[in-house]
Amino acid sequence: MESTQEVKVAELKNAERQRAMEHWLYSACRMKYVSLEPMKGDASMRRYFRLSTADQTYVVMDAPPPQENCYTFIEISTALRKMGLHTPEVMHADLSRGFLLLTDFGDATYLKTLTTANADQLYQAALKDLAVLQHCRSVEGYLVPPFTADFMWKEWAWYKEWMLSGLLGLSLPLAEKDLDLCYEQLVESAINQPQVFMHRDFHSANLMALPDGNVGILDFQDAFIGPVTYDLVSLLRDCYIDWPQERVKTWALFYLQTLQNNGVLNQTSEQEFLRWFDLMGIQRHLKALLTFSRKHVRDHQSQYLNYIPRTLNYLLRVSQTYPELATLHDYLGVTVGPAFERVMK
Repeated sequence: MESTQEVKVAELKNAERQRAMEHWLYSACRMKYVSLEPMKGDASMRRYFRLSTADQTYVVMDAPPPQENCYTFIEISTALRKMGLHTPEVMHADLSRGFLLLTDFGDATYLKTLTTANADQLYQAALKDLAVLQHCRSVEGYLVPPFTADFMWKEWAWYKEWMLSGLLGLSLPLAEKDLDLCYEQLVESAINQPQVFMHRDFHSANLMALPDGNVGILDFQDAFIGPVTYDLVSLLRDCYIDWPQERVKTWALFYLQTLQNNGVLNQTSEQEFLRWFDLMGIQRHLKALLTFSRKHVRDHQSQYLNYIPRTLNYLLRVSQTYPELATLHDYLGVTVGPAFERVMK
């Protein structure tokens, strides 16, 4: 845990960066604004502000290097916009200091906008855009990294570090090798899927319902080349909002049909695709647990603990249908779940 002194130092650094950002807006961007208000951020070190002029609003991104890379954001945004997708336009940039001035998509995230009545329309729009996004093959000036087996094993190690040990105070179980064997099956399923451009955080908090009916896409700078179902499961088994299982299955198969209509996955059966989807979801949700735990333990952002019960429920519900994942299912249900309930008391 960080000390009070470390927290104060971080606050001073944030204040110093904001002063530098405000000077940049005045001097380099020539922005005469009436207000600059902090916006809700994501689970990264980036901060966002809404800048209001007399007649328009913009978004300012504060992405401190070297932890964040504005260059990647700009290049990927440009590549996706060329494909007809809707990402923020970069109006001004200071790459050395990590400041970007962007067009403003407003506040209507999918998370705020989705209802039972409009979910089919909004998800179908997002899935059609996802099918386009996955066809991105190159980004000028940037080599999109592969989502490798080694990287997934790192995420598993971080899960043990931040969730099991850091948040829950659990020692590694005697069945650790059996748990590793379960995780190995998740990794093998992921690397055996077709590998496509992968947003990595394609979910309701990063998608905007734009007034013209289009989908605004945010937070894509951590993209990989990875499994075809990764973004799909991020969207449909979202850690921030959930839907009945049959509805999720219908949307997943709608996406499979979309890919087949586009000449992709013609040899893939519904059964195989849904297995990919399920196992990818387990890997993705274990990764989400480590992120939520780390945000609480390291960054003192306890609001992320609110998303752990839903994420654990996804893991338990899906893993129980695969006998080969019985060890993982039992450990989550018998040890991890009760340990989290004790932490929350």
